[in-house]
Amino acid sequence: MAGRVHPRQLAFSLPHAESLSRDNFLEGPANAAGLGLIDSWPEWPNRIMWLAGPEGSGKSHLAAIWAEDAGARSTTANALIPASVPGALATGALVVEDLKAKEFDERAVFHLMNLAREDGAYVLFTGREVPAALDIELRDLRSRLRAVPVVSLLPPDDQLFRGLIIKFCADRQLAVDETVVSYLATRLERSSAAARRAVELLDSEALRLGRPVTRALAAELLRDA
Repeated sequence: MAGRVHPRQLAFSLPHAESLSRDNFLEGPANAAGLGLIDSWPEWPNRIMWLAGPEGSGKSHLAAIWAEDAGARSTTANALIPASVPGALATGALVVEDLKAKEFDERAVFHLMNLAREDGAYVLFTGREVPAALDIELRDLRSRLRAVPVVSLLPPDDQLFRGLIIKFCADRQLAVDETVVSYLATRLERSSAAARRAVELLDSEALRLGRPVTRALAAELLRDA
């Protein structure tokens, strides 16, 4: 029929559950210190610890493993307010994720550290930077945080990076072969976050175009990115 409009295929971005269990954590030299910290609990050098690392380095996964083992509650740093501190520490263990300068209530974190010390509770902070790099106005909080022992995660090595690409594909039920993995591993920024974003893009575009995930599709998308 003349003038007929052909419908464009729509791709719906559905949520994909990423497994954060201990069995699905990929080990490597880059995260060995962080995994050692989690596995050594409750024999920590301090009841309050700090896990530092770049975006996508595995901080949240390790924190989730520890929370499961310790019966810890979890919150983000910017959601913590002074009135919520006692409830957050109710189980005697707490994960406070993504602590960034100027993006959290300093009074709440100071109250949290004081109450945790009084109650003998465990707290695991995570952040991209180490405490000493944060611009904190409260002098007492600044000194307290800088005294917290830090365990750092590093960017993934080649073997771990390839494993992460495979894991992210598996999380999204994407069937890929070795040529796709090798192509991505040699062209992406060496970070977990970059691998996750690339796999998400491959998944959404393959669905939109009605094509399988191949090396050719990966080359097209990275060239246009």
